[in-house]
Amino acid sequence: MDIDSRKDKIIELLAANGKVRVTELAEMFGVSEVTVRMDLADLEARGLLSRVHGGAMSSYKTYYNMSLQQRLGTNHEKKVAIAGAAAAMIEDHDTVMFNSGTTTLLTFRMLNPALNLSIVTNSIAIALEAGANPNFNVVLLGGDINAKYQFSCGSDANEQIRRYHADKLVLSVDGADIENGFTTYYDKEAELDRLMIENSSTCIVAADYTKIGRTTFAKISDIGVADYIITNKNAADEEKKSFKKHVKLIEV
Repeated sequence: MDIDSRKDKIIELLAANGKVRVTELAEMFGVSEVTVRMDLADLEARGLLSRVHGGAMSSYKTYYNMSLQQRLGTNHEKKVAIAGAAAAMIEDHDTVMFNSGTTTLLTFRMLNPALNLSIVTNSIAIALEAGANPNFNVVLLGGDINAKYQFSCGSDANEQIRRYHADKLVLSVDGADIENGFTTYYDKEAELDRLMIENSSTCIVAADYTKIGRTTFAKISDIGVADYIITNKNAADEEKKSFKKHVKLIEV
C-alpha cells in the first residue's frame, strides 16, 4: 500500500471508530511505528486528526463546528452507555448540577422521571426538558447565551452558581488527560465548570472514549477533583490506568 492510500485508510478508520492506535496501524499496514507516526504527524498538520498518546483521534476542529444535534449523533451509543451509568447514581431528593454537553443532556434524559429532584444547569436544552416535569425544581443559570450550543455562561452565571450547593454534579468535558486535566473548548464556560465542582459534594465526570487522552482549549481543573470518571471500556488503557490512581473509574 502506498503512502497516500495508507493515509486515506487512516482517515477512514477514524471516521468509523473515532480513534486509531499506532501499534495496530503498524501491524495492519506492515510498516514500522515510526512510519505510522510520520503519517499521523502529516495528517495532523493538515487538520485531519489530533494526535494523542499512542495514536490519534478525529480532529476536534470537526467536532467543534458541529451543531448540538450533530454532536448528539456522534458516538451516540457510547455516550448513552455513560449516561445510563451516571443517571443510575442520582437518587430521590438529590440536588443535581449539570453543565452543558451532549452526555449531560443524555444523562438527564435517562433519569427516572418519578424522582423528586432540584436541578441547576446552564444547559438551555436540559432546563427546557426538565421544566416539563412537575417533580423537578429547575434553576437555569442566566448570563451570556451561546445559541449554537444552547448554554449560558459569563460573569452573571458565575455569580449565580455561588448561591447553590448540589449533592452531585454531572460534568461533561471535551478532554481528559492525566497531565493537562479536564479541558473544554469554551474558555467562558471553564470558570463556571470550576465553580460547579467547588459547589458540589460529588463530582461525576462523564467523558466518552474519544475525550480520554485529549486536551482542548481551556483547562477546567486537575483530574483529582473528580470523585468518579465514567468512560467507555475502549478508552486508552494507559490513561485509564493513570486515572485510577486519583479517582474511581467506571467503565461501560
